[in-house]
Amino acid sequence: MKLFRKDSYVRTWLHHAWEICNNELKMIFTDGGAIIIFFVGGLLYPVLYNYVYGVGMVDDMPVAVVDMCHSSDSRRFINKVDATRECEIAYDCIDMLEAEKLMQEQKVHGIIYIPSDFSEKLAHLEQATVSTYADMSSFLYYKCLTMGTSYVMLDELKTIQAEHYAAAGFSGEDAAMLIEPVRREENIPYNPAFSYTIFFLAAALMLAIQQTLFYGSALLAGTLREQNRSFASLPDRLQGVGMGRVVLGRAAAYMMVYTFVGTVVLFLVPWLFQYPQRADMWEVFILMLFFVADCIFFSFTWSTLIRRRETVFVLFLFMSPVLMFLSGVTWPESAFPDLWRWFSYLFPSTFGCRAFMNLNTAGGTIVTIAPQLFWITIQTVVYYMTANIAVFVENRVIKRRIERQAIRDRIAERLGIDRDKDAYIIGGKEGVERLRQRREGKIG
Repeated sequence: MKLFRKDSYVRTWLHHAWEICNNELKMIFTDGGAIIIFFVGGLLYPVLYNYVYGVGMVDDMPVAVVDMCHSSDSRRFINKVDATRECEIAYDCIDMLEAEKLMQEQKVHGIIYIPSDFSEKLAHLEQATVSTYADMSSFLYYKCLTMGTSYVMLDELKTIQAEHYAAAGFSGEDAAMLIEPVRREENIPYNPAFSYTIFFLAAALMLAIQQTLFYGSALLAGTLREQNRSFASLPDRLQGVGMGRVVLGRAAAYMMVYTFVGTVVLFLVPWLFQYPQRADMWEVFILMLFFVADCIFFSFTWSTLIRRRETVFVLFLFMSPVLMFLSGVTWPESAFPDLWRWFSYLFPSTFGCRAFMNLNTAGGTIVTIAPQLFWITIQTVVYYMTANIAVFVENRVIKRRIERQAIRDRIAERLGIDRDKDAYIIGGKEGVERLRQRREGKIG
């Protein structure tokens, strides 16, 4: 008999959770805004992003040179810059005005200015300067000009040192040992071409999953509140079934949707654009499931603060760049102030982006990303608990509204006031409907 009761409770629990899941799926697929965010945004945004940036590199970027020195040293520097992969000397200008005009006309995307005292300072063993100006309409232009001139400056430094040591009587191996006593070899294993897209892709894909899931679920929560409904309210036959099945039932709906979306984003998009995929497929899939579960309960928790449908779009513009920065991809975590480091731990993307980079870009294993998986799991448990608390608080608020309205009705009845009739006189059918919603706790 005990076994029967236990089995019956489990079946009832699963049946209720499945009904809640179906109800959430109906809400998702009948709301045009949610469909656009989940499927159009979640699936097309990573594709469009990678299509626009292409290979993520700019080769032979046109550059203007203003050489005020006209010496052999300055000409050698210019020729070396022209020989780099990043820059091409397209124009030799008389002055900065001519170079600036070319940049305004978008004929060049960078300017190199060599002052008149360049050779003189080198001859007197003083520090010489070369000024560069980049077109900041694209980060790639800045990257190309900075990298190209930096490589040439390092090579020029060796050349100048060799000339000085030769004048002092050192040559051959002796001069080489003085210039570079410890031989250095550059090795960039994960992104040798310095492709901006490969560098940025891992964080962008994981962030797209988190942001679209949060914005879609928050959009639905805001819509319910605008309609004087609540995500914590259930049909009469399911009242009192418990917070757990409400949260898990809703989570199952989003897990179904985002298992599909996440698979497309993390597997199909890199394959479509032929980006390196160094991880085992099943390990990436396991990471995706952990990450999606974390994002779901994270979204349930924070979407309780959304009161209007349009609030989501304001958050979209504000939070996405911040979260990209906090992921540690564009700026190292070690350089974060303590406040921002602790703030970054609130978001699943902080650990998800780093785990995906270590796994897929760097070719690690599931053991490599164990620290990130640990914190994703901790976040999932914490946000699951807070999501349950949110349902509990929401139900308490609704209950308090019903109790207050019942007190008002009793007082009105004792005073001989017909509240339904008064509501109809004041507001017509809409007034009666608002009174009904107050009695059900849907509005205050």
